[in-house]
Amino acid sequence: MASNTVFFCKECGYESAKWLGKCPGCNSWNSFVEEKINKKTTSKIQNRGISSTFDNKSQVKKLNDIKVEKTTRIDTGFVELNRVLGLGLVAGSLTLIGGEPGIGKSTLIMQVCGNLAKHGKVLYVSGEESEVQVKMRSDRLKISSDEIFFLSETNITEIENKIEEIVPKFCIIDSIQTMYDDEISSVPGSVSQVKEVTARLMYLAKRQGITVIVIGHVTKDGVIAGPRILEHMVDTVLYIEGERFFSHRIVRGVKNRFGSTNEIGIFDMQDIGMVEVTNMSEIFLSDTNTNLPGTSIVATVEGTSTILLEIQALTSHSYYNMPRRVANGIDLNRLNMILAVLEKRCKINLGAQDIYVNVIGGIKVDEPAVDLAVAMSIVSSYKNANIDSKTVFIGEVGLTGDIRSVNNFEKRVKEIEKMGYTQIFGSKRQVEQVKKDNPNLKIKLVGISRIEQAISCILE
Repeated sequence: MASNTVFFCKECGYESAKWLGKCPGCNSWNSFVEEKINKKTTSKIQNRGISSTFDNKSQVKKLNDIKVEKTTRIDTGFVELNRVLGLGLVAGSLTLIGGEPGIGKSTLIMQVCGNLAKHGKVLYVSGEESEVQVKMRSDRLKISSDEIFFLSETNITEIENKIEEIVPKFCIIDSIQTMYDDEISSVPGSVSQVKEVTARLMYLAKRQGITVIVIGHVTKDGVIAGPRILEHMVDTVLYIEGERFFSHRIVRGVKNRFGSTNEIGIFDMQDIGMVEVTNMSEIFLSDTNTNLPGTSIVATVEGTSTILLEIQALTSHSYYNMPRRVANGIDLNRLNMILAVLEKRCKINLGAQDIYVNVIGGIKVDEPAVDLAVAMSIVSSYKNANIDSKTVFIGEVGLTGDIRSVNNFEKRVKEIEKMGYTQIFGSKRQVEQVKKDNPNLKIKLVGISRIEQAISCILE
C-alpha cells in the first residue's frame, strides 16, 4: 500500500509536507514530528457504514429558523462531578479526562460506570488492562451491573463493530493513547493515530448519540500527551489533579462547551474509591487554634465554590549570596512582587531572608485575592508575631501598596461567617458596600486601603 511521509505539529496538529522549525498554525518552535501515513486514509471517515442523521446534503438555514431542543443532562452519581460538567454529562458528547498515572482516573470512571448503568448500556473498552484486572477493580469498588460490558481491544475498527453489535448508550475508552487505526502505519499514540481515532469517536458520539468518555495520559508538564488538537476536538476536557502525599483529588474543568470552565470538584481517594468532599475548606485548613507565627487564612473562589485556605510562610536569615525564594501553590513571580512591595512601601528588609510560602493541602491558587494573606503570613513570620486564627484576609496588593477589590467579595464574606470566623480584612470600598447591603452581619469587617494598615492593626 502506498504511503508518504508527512510532518505533524505536536501542539496543534498542523500538517506539512516538510519539516518546519516554527509551526505556522500555533507558532510553536521545534514541535514537528515525522510520521508515515497511508494515502488512502485521508477521507475514510466519510465512508463509514454507520447510519447518520446527516446523510442529506448540507443546507443553508436562517439562524432564527433553527430550533434548539432542551439539552439532556445525565447524572453521573456525583454531585461534585456533575457541577464541574455543568449539571451532568450531555447525551452524545465527547469528554476527555486526563491525569497522571495512579491519580485515580480509572477508579473514578469505574464508579461513574456503575451510576451510568442505571440509564442504559455501558461499554468499557480498555487497551491497557485485561478483563481480570478490570473485574478486580469493579469488585473492590463494589460495582456490579448487567448493563456494563467490557471489551479488551485497541483496534478502533473492531471497537466500532462491537458498538454496532451491542448498541451501548455510553462508551468508555481507556486510554486514547493505546488506540490505533490499522490503516495508518504509525505507532499508537502518535499524532496521526490520535487525530484519526478521536475523529472516529466523535463521529460515533455525534451521529449515533453515544456519550463517549475518553481517558488520556498526561506528560511531565501536566498536559494531555499527544497533539493539542485532541483537546480542541472534544466537547469537554477535565483534569484530575492531586499530590502524591495527599489523598484528596481535584477534578478541574479546563474546557466545557456546555458549562463553566471555572468549576472544581474535590474527592478523597479511599479504599472504597473516590468519595466526594462536601466541605472543601476542612481539608485545606490545619489546626488553626495553634496560632503560630507565619500563618493566615484566605477565602478563594473556584467557580461557584468558596474555599478557605491556609497560607504558611517562613522567613529565615540566608547564608547564600542569593537568598532562596520558594513558592508552593502560588506563582513565584507573584511572590516576588509582594516581597518588593513589602520592602519598598512597608520598609521591611527582606533582602537577606530565605522565604518559603506554602498553600496547605497541595492546592494551587492563581487569583490575586490571596496577595494580602501571603503578605501577612510573610510579615508575621519575619516579626515572629501571631495572627488571630479567626481572622481572614482578602485582597489584591497593588504595586503602590494599595489594597484593591476582588470579585465575589460578598459571597466570600458569607462563607467565612458560616465557617465561624470572627474578622475579615479587605478592600475598604468593598467592606463599606457589604456593610451597607447586609446590616445584620455578625462578623467584623475591617476595611483597609493600604497594606501598612493591615500590618499595624494585626502585628503591632
